[in-house]
Amino acid sequence: MRGANAALGAAGLAAFLALGEAVPRLGLVKEAYFPPTSRIADALGQEVTDHAFWTALGDTLTGWALGLAIAVGAGVVVGLLVSVVPHLREATASTIEFLRPIPSVALIPLAVLLYGTELRSVLLLVVYASFWQVLVQVLYGVQDVDPVAEETARSYGLGPWARVRHVLWPTALPYVMTGVRLAAAVALILAVTAELVIGAPGLGARIAVAETSQAVPDMYALVVVTGLLGLLINVGARTVERRALAWHQSVRGEVMV
Repeated sequence: MRGANAALGAAGLAAFLALGEAVPRLGLVKEAYFPPTSRIADALGQEVTDHAFWTALGDTLTGWALGLAIAVGAGVVVGLLVSVVPHLREATASTIEFLRPIPSVALIPLAVLLYGTELRSVLLLVVYASFWQVLVQVLYGVQDVDPVAEETARSYGLGPWARVRHVLWPTALPYVMTGVRLAAAVALILAVTAELVIGAPGLGARIAVAETSQAVPDMYALVVVTGLLGLLINVGARTVERRALAWHQSVRGEVMV
């Protein structure tokens, strides 16, 4: 089953690349705006031999990793505290619902005023966007705790943190891992967006430079790199999720299929 899906995916990718080569060659779009796949591949080959490209890639991954780590840690801790402390969930519900829909890109002027084009500007946007992905999933996971299991733990005399460890956390963990996977993708999007708009060092800033200098094939090559990064991050997050939830019925059922 997996082999067939992989073959279909490879065939779809090959068809997409062939279409990207044919469309500009046939004159359906101007090559100046959309170069053929072969030219983009040549530009990508030149990029990977440039030391500045690897420096930019490292800057992007640094902002992504640090921001994601901070967001995940804060989201899990705050989510558990809000869920466990009596009446705190009700007291913070309106604040969470007010802050959560605010687009992270709306904070770009604030980030520039506070930190300019430093890494901290990228972290501000990445952490803000990714934090909500984790927090909301933690809250959903805690709500899914079986009341019978909770009462059983209380009847056996388990304290608050023992109940968190043995009852709440196993139930919430699948939700947490979903939040981490979503946050990983969002963190990359915001890291590249911050670099592109603010000019912070990274792939986004390099894309902006390629666009303003009319190096269109290089621009598309860098966009392809960001897409590949997103793919690798998603695959990595799913792998971590499967290993962390190897005991869970959803993962065991997926493996059996």
